[in-house]
Amino acid sequence: MQLTLHTDYALRVLIYLAMHPNQRVTITELSTFFNISRNHLVKVVHNLGLKGFIQSVRGKNGGLYLSRSADQIRVGEVVRQMEANFHIVECFNPQKQGVCPIQGKCKLTSLLCRAKEQFLKELDGTLLSEVLLNK
Repeated sequence: MQLTLHTDYALRVLIYLAMHPNQRVTITELSTFFNISRNHLVKVVHNLGLKGFIQSVRGKNGGLYLSRSADQIRVGEVVRQMEANFHIVECFNPQKQGVCPIQGKCKLTSLLCRAKEQFLKELDGTLLSEVLLNK
């Protein structure tokens, strides 16, 4: 399974904000630090705001900050909110049901489904604060 760049960048933004809990961080600062397109980060930050992970303040002293403490944000929650789907293989996609000629005759789907659930369970058990090296 591979997470999208959108989710990767969202996690990076949240970690950076958690590393700077007492200050507002600008998108330009994030873009420079991570060497990521500012335009792409604008979309990521917007989505993080819509999902309630961050707040933003406009103006001269504006910037971004976590909506809640890093001790209250689970990595699994972020991944679940940011990922559009978890179609590891074609047969996971409801729109592709019936396309595979061995569907219903193999156990790969159930194996991968269990693996995906274990992956998410591990992330659900991890707080954002726990992925910081200084904690």
